[in-house]
Amino acid sequence: MHKNRLPLILAFIAISAMVLAGCGPGELGTEENPIKWGVVPSGETERVVAGFEQVADMIFDETGLVIDTFVATEYVGVIEAMCADPPKAHMASLATFSYILASDRGCAEVDLVSVRYGNPTYSGQIFVRADSGLTSVAEAAGKTWCRADPTSTSSWVIPTIYLKAAGVDPDTDLAQVVDAGSHEAAVAGVYNGDCDFGASYIDARTRVEGKIEGTYDDIMDAIVVIETFEGIPNDGVQYVPSLDPEMREKINVALLAIAETEEGQEALNIAYQWNALERHDDTFYDQFRQFLDASGVNIGDYQD
Repeated sequence: MHKNRLPLILAFIAISAMVLAGCGPGELGTEENPIKWGVVPSGETERVVAGFEQVADMIFDETGLVIDTFVATEYVGVIEAMCADPPKAHMASLATFSYILASDRGCAEVDLVSVRYGNPTYSGQIFVRADSGLTSVAEAAGKTWCRADPTSTSSWVIPTIYLKAAGVDPDTDLAQVVDAGSHEAAVAGVYNGDCDFGASYIDARTRVEGKIEGTYDDIMDAIVVIETFEGIPNDGVQYVPSLDPEMREKINVALLAIAETEEGQEALNIAYQWNALERHDDTFYDQFRQFLDASGVNIGDYQD
């Protein structure tokens, strides 16, 4: 009796195992379990999403890997997704300081750095309305400030260094700090009078100018730059350390190939205004880390 039932029991166990396996997430990089690519808009969300979706489709054509891009409202959201166990984001395109935060937590490793206008670094600017009468960051005490994101390098981290150097404590002396959500929105916020001061990459004003017919046409004259800074490492493509090295390399090779095509360049430009991509490892950011350290920026202050 027991011998006759044994094959049935073994069959049941085998079938159950197959069913349970079918309910699992499946191999990473498939429709059932796509690679998650986290991004934060530096400009208009719809444009950024459209660009990255095009790039993800091109990567699939090159590698067969399915990549699902998702947009977070702040870089902190992407960092937390990468640091989750298991990761909720397998790769990202974090801005400079956000990458340094994620790297410091052991959640991100850079493989590719973007190139804009032939350079893997970029510059930032602090601006006011031309009719405000404001001419320096020393006058920011008691005024309002529009920033793209709390961890944005050019829109907040470096400007806080300039504020402190001018004797203005960004934590206590500003009347209000407005999280605009993007560099373009920070520019528009100052233009519209929502803030007295703002900061962004150079030159986010051109991304706002004439955005809607009849609006912001005079923005290059109405918004004046009172401070600039340069040499900031660009954003790029970073991965969670646990992602399979062969998979990372497949994506890297595909992205570098895509960046060489006209269609790929158009998609990368739509997404993040990238003109090309270069291979760089974490040492690329060392000089900027030294600058932050010398300026008194404590990375721990930006960690939860």
